[in-house]
This record gives sequence, structure tokens and C-alpha cells, in this order.
Amino acid sequence: MVSQTNEQALETAIERKLTGTCLENLKSGEFKTAGPDTAEVAETCTPFDTHHGYEIGYPQHFNPKFAVDEKKFWAFLENTQEKELKKLKRPGTDDWQRKILERLDRMIKTKGLLHLLKKGLGVDDAYFSLFYPAPLASSALRVKEQFQSNVFSATRQVHYSLDNPGESIDLVLFINGLAFSTLELKNPWTGQTARCHGQKQYRTRRDNKQPLLQFGRCLVHMAVDTDEVYMTTKLAGPSTFFLPFNKGQDQGAGNPPNPNGHKSAYLWEEVFSKASIANLLEHFVRLDGKPKDPLNKRTLFFPRYHQMDVVRKLVGHAAENGVGQTCLIQHSAGSGKSNSITWAAYQLIETYPQHGLVPGAKDPERPLFDSVIVVTDRRLLDKQLRETIREFCEVKNIIAPAYRAADLKAALEQGKKVIITTIQKFPFILDGISDLSRKNFAVIIDEAHSSQSGSAHDNMNRAMGSAREQERGSENEVPDAQDKILKAMAERKMRGNASYFAFTATPKNTTLEKFGVKQTDGQFKPFHLYSMKQAIEEGFILDVLANYTTYKSYYEIQKSIQDNPLFNTQKAQKKLRAYVERHQQTIDIKAEVILDHFIPQVVNAKKLKGKAKGMVITQNIEAAVRYYNAVTRLLDKKGNPCKVLIAFSGAKAVDGIEYTESLMNGFSDGETRERFDGEDYRLLVVANKYLTGFDQPKLSAMYVDKKLQDVLAVQALSRLNRSAPSLGKKTEDLFILDFFNSVEDIKTAFDRFYTATSLSRATDVNVLHELKESLDGQGVYEQQEVEEFVVLYFNNAAAHQLSPFIDVAADRFNKGLELEDQDKADFKIKAKQFVKIYGQMAAIMPFEIIEWEKLFWFLKFLS
Repeated sequence: MVSQTNEQALETAIERKLTGTCLENLKSGEFKTAGPDTAEVAETCTPFDTHHGYEIGYPQHFNPKFAVDEKKFWAFLENTQEKELKKLKRPGTDDWQRKILERLDRMIKTKGLLHLLKKGLGVDDAYFSLFYPAPLASSALRVKEQFQSNVFSATRQVHYSLDNPGESIDLVLFINGLAFSTLELKNPWTGQTARCHGQKQYRTRRDNKQPLLQFGRCLVHMAVDTDEVYMTTKLAGPSTFFLPFNKGQDQGAGNPPNPNGHKSAYLWEEVFSKASIANLLEHFVRLDGKPKDPLNKRTLFFPRYHQMDVVRKLVGHAAENGVGQTCLIQHSAGSGKSNSITWAAYQLIETYPQHGLVPGAKDPERPLFDSVIVVTDRRLLDKQLRETIREFCEVKNIIAPAYRAADLKAALEQGKKVIITTIQKFPFILDGISDLSRKNFAVIIDEAHSSQSGSAHDNMNRAMGSAREQERGSENEVPDAQDKILKAMAERKMRGNASYFAFTATPKNTTLEKFGVKQTDGQFKPFHLYSMKQAIEEGFILDVLANYTTYKSYYEIQKSIQDNPLFNTQKAQKKLRAYVERHQQTIDIKAEVILDHFIPQVVNAKKLKGKAKGMVITQNIEAAVRYYNAVTRLLDKKGNPCKVLIAFSGAKAVDGIEYTESLMNGFSDGETRERFDGEDYRLLVVANKYLTGFDQPKLSAMYVDKKLQDVLAVQALSRLNRSAPSLGKKTEDLFILDFFNSVEDIKTAFDRFYTATSLSRATDVNVLHELKESLDGQGVYEQQEVEEFVVLYFNNAAAHQLSPFIDVAADRFNKGLELEDQDKADFKIKAKQFVKIYGQMAAIMPFEIIEWEKLFWFLKFLS
């Protein structure tokens, strides 16, 4: 018998895991059918392998108008809430079912399904629970029995459309007859993938005006194949945005091999279990925004896999190991740390010990922690915490700030469960934890955004009583929040009544030793990892090293073409030799080099729809002042094509003149961030500020004239990695020119966090001549075709005018030239190499070869 590798086989595999059987087995006569007319099989408990206890659903029971499996819905209400139903089944009222469904429909359109699953549905004088939550350790037997009465079901090929009854969705999952997830299944064995075909099907072939697919009606829509999973909470036609729901493989995107089945089997084997779905509904899925806002203006959050995974593992670790533990969570920028921290904080409040002997446990039926303390400098996180608590918790007012030991004590006396403090106040909170030895605390440290302005660190230094360190740090170094936290903990005798959970993208070795998990070889690793590599491969941040160039490499690239008559490099060579060969390390020359790249390649090129910005990183405040003055003079000579700002802490005398940030910029320090985000200012010169924790997605160019080592190197260069989909920001738009550091320095710094660096030596630009000569010689395109295509393209011609040129070339490639397979492969490889190398060179070189530019655009469409 031939193996089944189509979508139906994947449907069958999922259905079998969820229910213990599948329609194919039941229809083949293995179990008694209910009759040929209905094609329905008798529901039965099957004795097969371990499964999740779902019931099989049937498409004929699905009501597309109300997006409800009516058989399951009414059975659930009849079995669990017959008394409430009787209130509506009064004599003479035969429309009670219609009344419930219409009321359900109205409320879902207004509040969303999530609200009704949590709050229930009121109809006249009757009230119905639509979902019974999972019990806690302290829950009564009745609560446990109620949860078991929930009906989970899976229905294949659901005909969801009122307008096109023939259209169906591969699989829909229900709770008590209410759909909570849809799945479109694809199989790479048949040439179909979730990443491409599954997402496209949702975007272009699924009508989101139909009830089942309207926003808020179903909680998550998933494109699934045997290797990968993608999800969205809002179908919006072609603009639908999917997130990966993958575990990651080799610290990158995708999923690891599964020795027992498909790579994506964790979805139906783990995530879709009853306990897991209940946990997601009760503690993760969140409808953001104000309740009074229209439903379609709000945002529905469903966790990415690593967010769900880290929170569950933290909670499980605490329940098993008790109080007094330390955990390091290394999550890259782009991981959604804010949500992960928020979910963790809320769930740690309700973490119960596995048994009474767990360290710190007072009672198996009492939560392990009396309070969760979140240490952060982000107001956004404070807001998210409050909104999440409001959404999930019956008791709303359980969050409070604390800046002194006395505040901590007062908050606990007032019954506050989540206490928020800042990093600079952390030492005082440690004193409070030590004093309150009878209470247990979970402390979540959010280090990621701790250096946004420098002022927080100045306060931290003052709190630590180190004036000399403050002076030295503000002048030459960026004070490190991790060092301050560790110092505060070391200077205080730590008691065993607190567990510490530190979130950071770039842990130092000392932080790993304090919070990490010790391995058998003596090394320390993070408790949970979402790497920079995975964030890049999944598209949440950009690869800042793709176009990283040292000044030496920049000069070598120039030098490799100095004898080529096609290039006019006399002006560039003069400036470069002055720096590299005669070692005249003057800021004026470097400022000129910077602007000779930034103005034509960023400003005039209208990168990021004309909004791209650059940052100049200097060694100290004096250098920053000199850079600012040099750049200002040069911009004035060039007619002021853009404006520049400066950022540094404190005051500094340079050449007998005292400078401050506000004096130089002409407005207060507090306005710098907002002004830089505006249209006028395109370049920012910094000394000791904005090197870490500064989120400005419009940043695309960086010029480094400062020694960057270890964590600071990664943090500083990563200012460029923020994605900006609305501006079309791509990796090719990024550029870093480094006057100070070597390739080896930066590679060494990134290796610990990046896992796969892409730094390399300078590319000899002449390789483009060789590639073009080889491509031209194949005859796939004619030069006149390239010329005509480019003219049309840059005159905004319609797609149908451009297509013939590409189609003719493609036809020659496929058939007309009768190329051997090896020749075809060679052409493809070289075409892609040309596009990639020229794209990188164009961002670096102060020149342009028209023939290369034309071929670049033609090949970009052809390949």
C-alpha cells in the first residue's frame, strides 16, 4: 500500500490524536454508522492510543450563520445548565434556541468570544456559563467536575460560508460548540507549505466577512504543515499578518526533527490538549484596548510558542523547586519580552507548590508567592500589567508602585499582589525583601530597556553611593544595569524568601553565573533562550551585521577599484588616504566621510520612504561636541539637506566653552527623543546616551567612532535592528561604518548571542564585472530588453507592461536556449549573487555604474 502524504493524511493524524479515532476508520465500518443519508458515525469512546479526549464533530452540525456547532452547543447546555434553560423554555415559547443564538451572536460581535468564554452569557433572566475554567490546587471538587464537563471537539471540512456553501476550512476546533481555532493544512510532500500556500489561502481565498472568520469570533487561525506552524488572530485579506508558532531549530527559525513523527506534531500533541487550551484561554489570550472601543479596533494577543513555553516552564520550575531560585531568560529583541514578562507576573501570583515539602511552601493549597515584584523602567510594561490583571483577574486593584522598603511593606498590607519598582530603586526593595522574611517574593527583573536616557543610571549610581563611578561612567562608559543589579544583590545578605527571574537579550558572564543554570562542564547557560538568530530568521528584527563595514574594509573596497576607469574615486581616495595612510585621525575628515555616505545613500536615496535616520556613536562627550560642530558646518555648506541633534548627559567644557545637550539642540533634554522621531532631524550624535534600550525603527545607518566591547557592542549596534514593516525596512537598508573596531572584535562580541554571524572581509567589487560577463554570455536576456525594462520600471509602468520582458527571458531560459541543467543552476546562482553583492555594494560605495544598476533591477525580477 502506498503511503498517504496529502493534506487528508495530515487531517487524519491530527484528528486521531485529538479524538482517538478518525472519520476514515469509522466510515469504513470499524464502528457502526448512523445511516447512509447523514454520513454520520455514532460517537463513541475509542480504546486506541492515548488521546486528548476530544469528540469528533460533523460538518452538517455547523451553523455558518452563528458559527456554532449546534449539536455540541445544545448538548453542553442541556447537560450542565438545564435549570437555566428551563427559564427560557416557558409554555408558548418555541423560539428559545433562536433567542439564545441571536443574543450570543450580538454579544460576540460586541465583546468577542474570549469575553463570553470568561464571563458567560445572559439571556433575559437566565445566565449561562459557556466554559468552565481549569481548577486550581485549592479548588473544590465541584469545580473540577465542571471542567470535565466541557466538550472539546474537532470538525473536518467545515463549510463556513453563507455565500459560497461549497467552500470549506480543513479543520475547526470547538469548545462547547464554539469555535476557538481554524486550521488550514498543507503538506510539503505535495508541494504545499504553510508559510506560502497556507497563508496565501487565508489572505486571498477565505472570506473574512463570514461569521466564523470575523475578528474576535474565533481566537486564532493557523496555517499548518508537517514542518511549520503560523498563526494570526485577525484575518484582514491581503494585509493579514501571520506570526510563527514554531519552536525553533538550532537556535534559528523552524522546528527540530521529531523522531516520532512530524516536526509540527507538538501543536496537536501538546498545545491542543484540554489543559493547555484552558491555560491559554485563562492566562494568555488577551483582548487589548478599552472595553468601550469597537471590537475591530482592539488587538487580540495569542502567544508565540516561545512566550507560552517560557512562562509555563517558569511556573513549573517554581512549583517544583519552590522559593529561593534564580533563572535567566535570554530573549532577543523582537521576542515580545513585554508580553512574556506580563504573562509570567500574572501567572506566578497563582503558582501553587507541587507538595508541602517544596522550599517556601506554607500550604499546598496556598500560592507559593505572596507577591510578584517587577523591576523595570518601562511605563508601557506597567500599563500592560494593569490591563492584563484587569482582563484575567476578578480582583482588579492588586498592582502598586514601591520605591522604598516601607512602600513594599505597605503594599503587602494593602493586599497588592504585583508591585512595580524601578532599577534605580532596586537596592531599597532588596532591603524590604530581607526585612519581610516571612513573606515569599518572585522578583522579575526587566533589564532590556534600562538605559534609555542615562538619567536612570545616574540615579542608580547615586543610590549606590559611588560619585567617582558616576563621574567616570557618564564621561567614558555606559553604566551597566546588570552590574548594578548584581552589586546590589552582593552587598545585601540575600535570604531564601525570594526567587529571581532576570530577562535580558544580552547577559554578561557575571549575570550568567548569578542567574544561569550550571552545566556539568561548569559553564552556565540561560534557563530559556530565544536567540538573535531566531528573531532575525523569523523576521522580527533585522541582521545588523549584514552590511557592517570597518573603515579599513571601506578603504580596501575603494582601493580595489582605484585603477578602474569606470569609477571616479579621486575625491573619495583623497579623504580616505588622509585617514588610513597618513593616520590623520581628525573628526572633520571622518565627519565628511560620514556625510558623503549618509546624504546620497540615505537622505537623497529616500531610504525607508524618505524617513531613514542615522546615528553617530562617539568616544566621549568632547568628541560628540566636536562631531556635532563638524557635521553642522558641513551640512551648512551642502545647503542643509537635513538637520542633526546631539545627546549626552550633564555638561562639558570644550575649548573653554561649556556645552549641554539642551543648549546645543535648542530645547530640553526630555524633547530629544520625540524631536528625533519627527521629520526634520535625520542624524543623531551620541556620547553616553541612547546606546541601549533606544527603540527607533527609522534608524538604518550607524557610524561608530568608539571602542565597543562584549555586551555593549551588541546592544549599541542592535539599535538598527528594529523592523518597520510600514516603511518597508529590509536588511539591505542597514549600514554600519566602524572607524574604531575590527571585524574580529565585533564578531567575538556577537557570537555569544547571535549564534551565526555573517561578518566577513571586504568584498572585491570587481567580482561584479566577472558575474555580469558570465550572465551576459548565456543569452537569457538581450541588453536592449534590459534597457527598455528599466525605462518602463522607473516610469512606474503597470505590471502588465513589464511582464513580457521577464516572460521572454524566462522562456529562453526554460526552453529556447536548450540549456543543460548544470548551466541553468549556474545562471541562477550567479544571478542571485549579482543581486546580493550589488545590493550591498550600492549601500557602501560613493559611485554608481549605470549598467550594473540596470541589470540589478532586471535580475531582481527575473530571479
